[in-house]
Amino acid sequence: MFSLAHAAGEAAPAAAPGGQLMSFVPLVLIFIVFYFLIIRPQQKKAKDHQAFLANIKKDDEVVTSGGLYGVVTGLTENAVTLQIAEGVRVKVGRAHILMSGMEAKKQSEAPAKKGG
Repeated sequence: MFSLAHAAGEAAPAAAPGGQLMSFVPLVLIFIVFYFLIIRPQQKKAKDHQAFLANIKKDDEVVTSGGLYGVVTGLTENAVTLQIAEGVRVKVGRAHILMSGMEAKKQSEAPAKKGG
C-alpha cells in the first residue's frame, strides 16, 4: 500500500528570515524617489507662490490664471483689483494671480531664444 507521507511529497522550504521585510524594500525605495522627485518640489513651488501672493503690492504687474495682464490698483484680503486697460478695472481672487508680469515676460522670451 501507498503511504500518505510519500504521496504528499517533500515539505516546502522554510521562508528565509526577513524575507517579508525584504519584499517591502522596493516599495519603500519607490516612495522615497517619488517624495524627492515629485512631492517635495511641488511643496516648495506652492510655498513660493503663497509668499508671492502675500507680497503683492500696489502698482505691481501681474498675470492671472485666465491670462489677463494687469497692474494692481487695489488689494483686499481675498481679492486684487487690476487695471487691464485704460479705465478698465477688474477684481480677481488672489488665488487666481499666477505670476508677476516680469516672470511672464521672461517665460515668453525663453522659447523665442531657444528657437533661433
